[in-house]
Order: sequence, then C-alpha cells, then structure tokens
Amino acid sequence: MNIFSFGVEFSSEEDCISHFKAERDKIGVSCKCGKTDFFWIKSRLSYECKSCRKRTALRSGTIMENSNLSFLVWYKAMFLMSATKKGFSAKEMQRQLGLKRYEPVWAMMHKLRKAMGKRDERYTLEGMIEMDEGYFTVESRELEQEKGIRGRGAVGKQNVAVMAESTPLENIETGETSKSCRYFKAIVLEDHTAEGINETIKESLAESSIVFTDQSTSYVDISQLVEIHISEKSSKETTKDTLRWVHIFISNAKRNLLGNYHKIKRKNLQLYLNEFVYKLNRRYFEDKLFDRLVIASITGV
Repeated sequence: MNIFSFGVEFSSEEDCISHFKAERDKIGVSCKCGKTDFFWIKSRLSYECKSCRKRTALRSGTIMENSNLSFLVWYKAMFLMSATKKGFSAKEMQRQLGLKRYEPVWAMMHKLRKAMGKRDERYTLEGMIEMDEGYFTVESRELEQEKGIRGRGAVGKQNVAVMAESTPLENIETGETSKSCRYFKAIVLEDHTAEGINETIKESLAESSIVFTDQSTSYVDISQLVEIHISEKSSKETTKDTLRWVHIFISNAKRNLLGNYHKIKRKNLQLYLNEFVYKLNRRYFEDKLFDRLVIASITGV
C-alpha cells in the first residue's frame, strides 16, 4: 500500500474503525463465558455477548487496549512503520503524526514492535540453519552502576543469537554454488551459557533441523536438540560461506539500528530487533505488509 492509496482508503476515523472491526471479525471474538455470538453496538464500539450480555470493547484484547490515541493515529503509525525498510524513530513518528506528546508515540511504537515479535514467535525455523551471535551496542544503566560511570554516556555490548534458514543452491550450467535465505530469528541472550543457548534452540528451531555453527563452547549440547549439528572453526571462509547469511543479517541490523535510533537501552533491544526481523521475514509481501501488521495488532497481545 502506497501513501496515495492509504490516504484514499483511510481518510477518517470511521474508515479505520470499520476496517479494524472487519479484520477482528475474521479472526473472531470470544467472550469470557466462552461464547462467540455477539451483537454489535456501534454507538459504544463494543460487542455484546448474546448469552451473558457482557460487553467487549473493540480495542479490548488488542494492543490498542487502554490507549487514548485514535484509530486513525494507530493506522498512520502502522502504515509508516510498514512502508519503509529503515524504520522511524519515535521522535520522527511524533513529528509525522503532528502530536504534541512524545511518550504516547514511544509507547505505541513499542507495542507494535512487541506484536511483531509475538507474531514471529509462532513460527520455528526448519531445514538447514546457520547460527551465530552478534554483539550490539546498547546504553546500559547497569553498566553505569557497575563501573561507576556518571551521566548518560555509558554503553555496553549485548549478545544476540541470530539464526537463518539457509538453502544451498547449485547452478547447473556453471556448477557454482550459492545460498538462498528464507527466514530469520534474532533473540537477545540474557544467559550466555550452554543452558541459555539450548533454551533458545528449543524455542526457535524444529528438532529436524541441521544446524551450522562455529566451535564455540556454548554450542556443545546442540546436537542433542536437533537432527544434525555441524561446527567449523571460525575463519574468514566460515564467515563468507558457512555462516554467510547470519553475518549479513548482523551487519545490516547494526547499520539499521544505529542509523535510525540515537541510543537503544539494553531492555528495549529485543523490541527493535522484532521490527527489523518482522519486516525482513516479510520482505516479499510488499503492499500486504500493512494488512499483516493490522492483524498482528489484533492478535499480538
């Protein structure tokens, strides 16, 4: 969806409400009593259960719940976040939306990033998987306290596990080999031990996967969790060939985050990675990405 079609289709609050309700109706609404048959009360923007008469607001159970921002503002934010690969800072989003307060915009964008992450958590990677770790620069209050650094300048490095579905290809005519890549995952590691890596593997990869890594001691138990684990000693050849896509991801993600956001706090790094991965995994969706983000806003609580 480009800016012109968005302006035509969603020119008013009523347009956004109508679209949001239609998408939510497709997914289905469930009452606390377990029933799924409702009356629609347009004046209240609420569903009323035909059985117990309990009302459920249109925003209830979605990331818009408890938000005072209009549907139109939410829709504009979702459009802007899905329209560009590079992303928007909250300050730039505030300027584009013409809002006076920064905090509601910052909270809205983080809720959307959380919904993106929830959507991708539904899926596990499978097949041939590249896996490695990258170190991302973050602002850390904990680091300030540990090292006695005063002020706002304290930074540190946060470890992130990156996984990529990588399929080897061979050119029949030339015999040259290459790799194509489908989907990625990026998980902030709070525990950089074998146990922490194992937990990430269980949550992110199918048991039938074939995993390629370097020879880090943190990967010693991976073979017990997947079909095959192949490790190679770290070298330029390993980076260029065996772990090519994860290193491309790490490089691009660092450049994207540093280019768009002045500082990223350690506790928020996963949210920014959620957005980067969500859009990367749907890089071929083009005009459909906005619609997918609306769905994620309904189901991503």
